[in-house]
Amino acid sequence: MSITKHPVLIVLVILGIAVIFLGTVMSFVSIFFGSSSSGLGFYDKIGVIEISGEITASSAVLQELIDYDKNDNIKAIILRINSPGGAVGASQEINREVARVGKPVIASMGDTAASGGYYIAAAADKIVANPGTITGSIGVIMSYTRIDELSKKIGISWEVIKSGEFKDTGSAYREMTDRDRELLNSLVQNIREQFIKAVAEGRKLPVEKVREIADGRIFSGETAKELRLVDELGNFQDAVTLAMKLAGIEGEPTLVYPKETTLNLWDYVLQGMSKTFLKSVSEKLQPSMQYRWDGSVTN
Repeated sequence: MSITKHPVLIVLVILGIAVIFLGTVMSFVSIFFGSSSSGLGFYDKIGVIEISGEITASSAVLQELIDYDKNDNIKAIILRINSPGGAVGASQEINREVARVGKPVIASMGDTAASGGYYIAAAADKIVANPGTITGSIGVIMSYTRIDELSKKIGISWEVIKSGEFKDTGSAYREMTDRDRELLNSLVQNIREQFIKAVAEGRKLPVEKVREIADGRIFSGETAKELRLVDELGNFQDAVTLAMKLAGIEGEPTLVYPKETTLNLWDYVLQGMSKTFLKSVSEKLQPSMQYRWDGSVTN
């Protein structure tokens, strides 16, 4: 059967070829000129990393920083911070990686960027905050719940065998001694000094000037700018404009966001419940050393 004798078949073949061609072209365009969520493309891009809520871990943010730093199409990075702070180690790890990035990094503060949130921002090249952003809270907090009195009332006692006087310092099952308190206070002050040094280095401020305001107090973005803790007042778009300027980007840049890991509803519910329960128990019963602003119930 000759294909030339069947016009309908000829049309179908032509349409099939056209569809394949258009599909190939669309794939090419998607890969190289694609959406704002793609890390590839010929246009200059700005990577955006969001740090929201309490800082409990650093691995995801560290990997995002490394990936963006290696991507030649991404000319600058914006850290969008809306956090009251959190774990000391995680905050320090992110701060250190931010300082290593070989391209402009701008911290954009949302409602709150306090304590560990500010610790991270301090390593950025520039910091942009809203006039009413809650920031600062340079300091350390350590807290835990004691249940020894409750145990006595319900007839439960605890026996501890330890290798040294301070092995169970901060235990929820006994009253803190003066020597315990002295030891923990020394530890808190040491970690506070690390915070002060990080801010002084990141913001290029005298250590003594930072120490004067490192008593845990919070500031508005406006006051933080007066204290040179913040460079500019503005919103996220102002941070984008500043990133363009520092990176020498002309025209409208593409904003790149990390790919989200998808979970089914059941996994999401289970993970959320388990994390909330374990976090609540561990925070209440064990000493927790944190760069965290503890002044808002919403945090």
